[in-house]
Amino acid sequence: MQPVRLLILGTGGMAKNHAEGFTAIPGVQLVAGIDTRPEQLAAFQAAHGIPLGFTSIDEALAWGGFDAVTNVTPDAAHHATTMPFLAAGKHVLCEKPLATNARDAEEMAAAAARAGVVNMVNLSYRNVPALQKAAQMVREGAIGEIRHFEASYLQSWLTQPAWGHWDSEPQWLWRLSTAHGSKGVLGDVGIHILDFATFIAGIEPAEVSCLLQTFDKAPGGRIGDYVLDANDSATMQLRLANGALGTVAATRFATGHLNDLRLRLYGQTGGLEVRFEKGESALRACLGDNVQTGTWHAVACPPVPTIYQRFIAAIRAEGPAEPDFARGAALQRLLDRAEASAAEGGRLLIV
Repeated sequence: MQPVRLLILGTGGMAKNHAEGFTAIPGVQLVAGIDTRPEQLAAFQAAHGIPLGFTSIDEALAWGGFDAVTNVTPDAAHHATTMPFLAAGKHVLCEKPLATNARDAEEMAAAAARAGVVNMVNLSYRNVPALQKAAQMVREGAIGEIRHFEASYLQSWLTQPAWGHWDSEPQWLWRLSTAHGSKGVLGDVGIHILDFATFIAGIEPAEVSCLLQTFDKAPGGRIGDYVLDANDSATMQLRLANGALGTVAATRFATGHLNDLRLRLYGQTGGLEVRFEKGESALRACLGDNVQTGTWHAVACPPVPTIYQRFIAAIRAEGPAEPDFARGAALQRLLDRAEASAAEGGRLLIV
């Protein structure tokens, strides 16, 4: 078994998931961490048994005793912090979104291709068994040519404190402020639902129309240093390359839904319904003779490997590097076009 020495870049909330996910894989050693905040870095090292810590990328590269990097920095830092590691020939897993604009994302994808390293973006819902099973069924022709789809990402953290108090905790407030690097719900979870829908469909989008809405959430539209101007809800219409039409929605005001995804996909010979609710996924299908009576049945979905397992497997040449930076860049182009459409009142734009 090929050993893999891993460096964790950034020690915020998601870094804990990365550390625990990679530690559970045989042959993976967490050898170092990077953070510009020395005290938080030291605490993270102690919590996860990481021997070395650096406060800059240059220091880590000068040391060089690692094979791969998992980038868990804030969204706006992904481009600047990933490029030096690609230039150094290191494998990189980057949190989503790959970047905050298509230009930077495409530059990252091109640099990764030139470097010839494993490059992956953490579209975490690729770990959902029902998603992978549905995608497999579509590829095998189970529902025929796709004609229509409906997708939604539903969160309620602006209407209840199940994850924390959004109006007093920086980990939530920054997501509501463009000055703090947020692209709103469109950039935060829109990327997930767009990948969710188009990955299962297996067809690239050709046109997009989008509307965005930001709601008043505090007097004067700000809380302390945070101007609450990022979008809270997004609705999109997509035309896929084969002409299929679909609607995509994402919101933080879906009262009653902590973090749920849904997709309904209809083909000429059958339909699929994917649900991910309260951390569990389910798949239903209407196929064959059941189409005549509109009868739906549950489909068994085997477990799938995590993004951490897939990243290490790709480094060891034991599996594909999916989703890669090229996919992340394609999704960012779609997000950029959706944002441009919203700026023009929802005008239909070519992707």
